[in-house]
Amino acid sequence: MNDAICRDCLTEQNIEKSVRCSNCNSPRTVRHPEINALSIAHLDCDAFYAAIEKRDNPELIDKPVIIGGGRRGVVSTACYIARTYGVHSAQPMFKALKACPDAIVVKGRMDVYSQTGREIREMMRALTPMVEPLSIDEAFLDLSGTERLHGHSPALTMAHLAKKIETEVGITVSIGLSYCKFLAKIASDLDKPRGFSVIGREESLSFLAKQPVSLIWGVGKAFQKTLSRDGIKTIGQLQKMDQKELVKSYGTMGLRLFKLANADDTRSVNPIAPTKSISSETTFNHDKSDQKSLEHTLWQLSEKVSARAKKADLAGETIVLKLKTATFKTRTRNRKLTRPTQLADRIFQTATELLGPEIDGTPYRLLGVGLSNLCDGDLADHPDLLTETADKRADAERAIDSVRQKFGTEAIIKGRTIKSDTDN
Repeated sequence: MNDAICRDCLTEQNIEKSVRCSNCNSPRTVRHPEINALSIAHLDCDAFYAAIEKRDNPELIDKPVIIGGGRRGVVSTACYIARTYGVHSAQPMFKALKACPDAIVVKGRMDVYSQTGREIREMMRALTPMVEPLSIDEAFLDLSGTERLHGHSPALTMAHLAKKIETEVGITVSIGLSYCKFLAKIASDLDKPRGFSVIGREESLSFLAKQPVSLIWGVGKAFQKTLSRDGIKTIGQLQKMDQKELVKSYGTMGLRLFKLANADDTRSVNPIAPTKSISSETTFNHDKSDQKSLEHTLWQLSEKVSARAKKADLAGETIVLKLKTATFKTRTRNRKLTRPTQLADRIFQTATELLGPEIDGTPYRLLGVGLSNLCDGDLADHPDLLTETADKRADAERAIDSVRQKFGTEAIIKGRTIKSDTDN
């Protein structure tokens, strides 16, 4: 059976000794004993914004390029040349230019990037309807059952797609192929740029055992420090731990750690467009300007947003506050959190901080609050990221949620939820 593909001449073959293609002698071959049995892919464009700028301006091809600047003064993305100097996304621009003084800074062109992203997405959807976009430049694909349609394996289908994008769009992509989303996404990052990596079932546990815990989705710097403090630094250590103990120590994140450490990811590729935000707003019968009344309404809205997020098993990385003045002028304020949340208390506390500076005597006819930059709910509100007081409030809120699930939403009502004569 053929257990290899060539990414240049796009043929399936059996390479026994040489790593080069037996047809065209290309070194760009991918060999794996399970290559014909794997159908979950993750496609990630290489340095997407920078690649488009280099495509459209060939003079930039061999130069370090940074996309960003503007008001925020941070790096949106950097080409691979600039990355060798230590430049990375979300880095303050002054630090990026200190690391790479010769870098060429280009102001982003989101309209061009969006159009290119849509073009690539349509190419994916021409291969399978099971495409789940994660962002403008990456997506999961489920190619199960497409062998008869395309006449070859999902692996070769993805190789065809990568070459088509490179030829017709003018940028490169990296492909990860596996049996689940977790490992497909990891694989796509193993050989960037212009990579194609495979992680099969047989080696999944041994591969993961050598990796740091930071490779697991949701384990950021703060949680990584917590795990390190508890003596856990590798995924292999997690594989040897008891599921109940992990859940006891880290709650829902403990269950996630156990499952992913053991390569257990049953999530399917979801082609439905993901929800971009969750929000709630109200228009007052009479304009309001006093802090107490606005905060009272803000709490009610925060509870509504929280309830919707929990029901959908989503969390948001950004809190958005919306105000509309009596003269119909809209004010929008937002704050990115250190970690996603779905808790009403945290939504309210952050939104209250955003509201404070807007209490300047201006009468408001509308107030709204929302969550954006959504992600899986099990990434939300890890205990180590909360203060002791906030942690206790989070536990209390979860206890209230549990009671409401059993006895209805009116079973427990917080004092600040009770309507007053000044509401609306």
